[in-house]
Amino acid sequence: MNHCSRPKLLLKTVVAILPESDCGLCSCFRIKEEWNFVAECRRKGIPQAQYCKNGFIDTSVRLLEKIERNSLSRPSLLAKDKGKQSNPFVFELSGEHWKELPDSLKEQTHLKEWHICNTLIQIIPTYIELFQAMRILDLPKNQISCLPAEIGRLKNLKELNVSFNHLKSIPPELGDCENLERLDCSGNLELMELPFELSNLKQVTFVDISANKFSSVPICVLRMSNLQWLDISNNNLNDLPQDIDRLEELQSFLLYKNKLTYLPYCMLNLKKLTLLVVSGDHLVELPTALCDSSTPLKFISLMDNPIDKAQGQDGDEIMESEQERQHFDKEFMKAYIEDLKERESVPSYTTKVSFSLQL
Repeated sequence: MNHCSRPKLLLKTVVAILPESDCGLCSCFRIKEEWNFVAECRRKGIPQAQYCKNGFIDTSVRLLEKIERNSLSRPSLLAKDKGKQSNPFVFELSGEHWKELPDSLKEQTHLKEWHICNTLIQIIPTYIELFQAMRILDLPKNQISCLPAEIGRLKNLKELNVSFNHLKSIPPELGDCENLERLDCSGNLELMELPFELSNLKQVTFVDISANKFSSVPICVLRMSNLQWLDISNNNLNDLPQDIDRLEELQSFLLYKNKLTYLPYCMLNLKKLTLLVVSGDHLVELPTALCDSSTPLKFISLMDNPIDKAQGQDGDEIMESEQERQHFDKEFMKAYIEDLKERESVPSYTTKVSFSLQL
């Protein structure tokens, strides 16, 4: 990689589980070696499950050669992708050469799904209200700066993903999408609040508002009575509301990379909570029952390792690099959690160490 031709901010946060017997220096070298192996596997499209054993990276298995030898065994996956692309109810668009949606799109009001990613599109047109059959709006990693109020007319909308765009607000009309089940607004960096009108979204089970600037859990989120997954990591939270236990159906709660100093005891009332991820560097008080091995809760405490922003970059370069880093962190944590769920025997309390590497 030519570092001169790329922004200097290439620091990545790597999370790994360390055995107690490992010394710090040896662990650094080992994890760097493992990370290089993992990065190569990711470029080759090798699933994490193939190179992980009980949470550890197995570099002795030469999966890279194996995956290339078995490349002929993928036609079924290619056929599946081809079938998706030919689906008359699905619209797909990607590539930075797209700066606006094609004019012909407004005539295809029968569409049920939009999948638009990695474009330079900034505006979602108001004619979106014509797509009454819309079920999925998947719009990650674009340049979208605002959503039209007309999005509230999509009464059949079930999933909205506007992650890693440039949103600073969410239209209150979204609260009219009464059948919405999944909402992902992560990685917009400047989003500070959600409108109270989203309290009407009683079918929502998944909310991801991580990597933004929330200083508290939005009131509307506390009123989503069916919420099962809440990710509000990497924000500016100083504490949690005392009525957080209103979320009786909550199963997974991600809070890491905030400014929390304690966890309220009311969290013990979240009887269905099975996964809690926090950052432990600033925590001075937490209910000891959260770490009790007799409970089904997997309590994960991360030790933060902040990454300083590189100097000498303009605003756009910093934002782009920050979004890339946040996206990487989310993908890494998602892979870890999936691995955690698949393992048969997992300790209820896991301490992990984060490293910063310049790739």
